[in-house]
Amino acid sequence: MPTLEDVAKLAGVSGATVSNVLRQRGAASAATIAKVQQVARDLGYRPNLVARALAERRSPTIAVFFTNILNPFYSEFAFAAERAARRREHFLLICNAATPEGSLDTAYLNAVAGRLAEGLIVLGSDLGKQSLLAMLPAGVPVVLSTWEETDMYPTVPCVTVDFHKAGQLAGAHLAELGHRRIGIVAGSEHPEIVGDVAHHARLAGLRKSLAAYDVTVPSPRLQIGSDSIEGGRLATNRLLDLDPTVTAIAATNDLLAIGALQAAAERQIRVPDSLSVIGLTGIWMSAQVRPALTTIDIATASLADGSVNLLLDLIDDPATVPASALRVVGTPALVRRASTGPPAR
Repeated sequence: MPTLEDVAKLAGVSGATVSNVLRQRGAASAATIAKVQQVARDLGYRPNLVARALAERRSPTIAVFFTNILNPFYSEFAFAAERAARRREHFLLICNAATPEGSLDTAYLNAVAGRLAEGLIVLGSDLGKQSLLAMLPAGVPVVLSTWEETDMYPTVPCVTVDFHKAGQLAGAHLAELGHRRIGIVAGSEHPEIVGDVAHHARLAGLRKSLAAYDVTVPSPRLQIGSDSIEGGRLATNRLLDLDPTVTAIAATNDLLAIGALQAAAERQIRVPDSLSVIGLTGIWMSAQVRPALTTIDIATASLADGSVNLLLDLIDDPATVPASALRVVGTPALVRRASTGPPAR
């Protein structure tokens, strides 16, 4: 197997020059770059990433922690994050860190942090009820991503989207269509706990937007379900049992909204003729269901890209990233499809 030294010898340059050229670092003439690249191709040279990691005393891997990789949003985030990491010569380790009970697996987190991965991206989840900082080994770079309660850990850099604005857009869309009897299906990590809602900011945005149109949402029209399609189906059925006069339902994410579409189909309620449904996230599945789901796209790829780059900036030069760094990326946008329309006259 050809080595870096073999490339350097045939190209007539130093090993450091070969390394810099192949990693697109440092300054070298165009002729030197072309010569090194040609020799590397001719020899079939491939960098020894293990040797590089040992020499630099750093891992080329970062990790992203989810609590449920089966959620399509997380897989879409991982896809975009992997591409962002690759652009900066890193690998992405995907960790499904939830236990069957729903809590974060502390042993798993510690095994990855600082050993298998150089830094961690932790996506918003039920970690608010746990002490994330106490779980992490000291000195391991961490970035929070997609958190709605951005002030929970003010000493940890965070990348998020304006979830409050996303909720406002969803509420305004339904109100501008003419809906006034609107129900909300909100997601929860622990629906068995009364009042437990995971999507605080988007729910607050929804309420604020509807209030601007003098639309109130009494208790029976706010139902909380597990953050899943089935959770949305069950919550929608409860809502319609309590108030069958609602003309529109806003769900705090797309999975819940797809569950609402299922509940409507089971009851032979025509969407959007008799009931409009809007989701929030913009997962690819929202365009595949029938009727296609109107949703608020939160720019998942921008979230992933911003999270990876902030973490690698923190790893490369901690002094450039304040502990309180908060980056709000992307712009929530209404994607209008077939599941919403004016209320029936």
